[in-house]
Amino acid sequence: MSRSKDRPGRGGLRGWGGVTGMAVACAVTAAVTLLPLAHHDGRSAGAGTSGGVVTADRTRAEACTEPEASLPASGADGPNIDRIKERGKLIAGVDQNSFRWGYRNPESGDLEGFDIDLVRAIADDLLGDPDAVIFRAIPTNQRIAALENDRVDVVVRTMTINCKRLEQVSFSTAYFQAGQQVLAPKESPITGYDSSLKGKRVCSAEGSTAYEALEEKSFGALYKDDFDGTERDPDRLTVPNQLDCLVRLQLGEVDAVVTDNALAAGQAAQDPAVELKGKDPFTTEYYGVATKKGSDDLVARVNKVLVDYRAGGKDSAWMRSYEKWLATGLPGITAPPAPKYRTD
Repeated sequence: MSRSKDRPGRGGLRGWGGVTGMAVACAVTAAVTLLPLAHHDGRSAGAGTSGGVVTADRTRAEACTEPEASLPASGADGPNIDRIKERGKLIAGVDQNSFRWGYRNPESGDLEGFDIDLVRAIADDLLGDPDAVIFRAIPTNQRIAALENDRVDVVVRTMTINCKRLEQVSFSTAYFQAGQQVLAPKESPITGYDSSLKGKRVCSAEGSTAYEALEEKSFGALYKDDFDGTERDPDRLTVPNQLDCLVRLQLGEVDAVVTDNALAAGQAAQDPAVELKGKDPFTTEYYGVATKKGSDDLVARVNKVLVDYRAGGKDSAWMRSYEKWLATGLPGITAPPAPKYRTD
């Protein structure tokens, strides 16, 4: 669990069964560390290098006008795909504490969710086996570092595609549309991402687009910890993992959370005492599969997987996964976002 000094709450933990629920929440959050690699063959199990092809991505980032446009889909192999096939496992950076996206089922111990389904589809295409995956749970603020340091091949973790991140990683086409929204207790006077946040303590995850939004416009909210980003950071308002924000909210240590509406819907499902505030998200964002910068062969292959994943209309693998995991909290979605491809 993230470090913090206890303060009196607003009546204790709501919606999770009191102390027992708190123990579950803390256990899940504390468990988000890099999982040990399995099936090691004596060599480095890192994701390998990109082959040095970074010029196109750098140019794209510098002249970024349409960040969701990715490489055309291709079923061809390449150096990064060859390394994965030689290893026999896809190494995927995922979340294990975002309910319905990537979370560890407390009964079976298995990782489940919308993002996990997509990882398995990629593994099935590359290796002919949806279970040929080594999952590595990574905090929000370590997603890019995990790719840069060859700890994972892909990151599939509700990661928003944007121009800033394109300077550091490569992205597939978009596989989900989301947007930032405020999560707060139902009885809270907070009405959304507006002046009702003035003077309120607002939590966001480090390295998230929610934190960037608050930096740009906070409406007078308190959103940054003292000593933020240092060893003295108390991790109360800015936290390594999004679930920490829900725990802070339940303890009364913060007044609201800013996060993707897709993640917030899962948190509201975990605790019926909280809800999304405001009619609609105040941003439009798209999730993509991230790879190490310049891994063009892998990006194009993931885009080919996504073409197949979207195909079939209401009977597509994408819609089946949406209906299973997300439709209850995010109803009304009738199709995945259409892919956009680069022409350069």
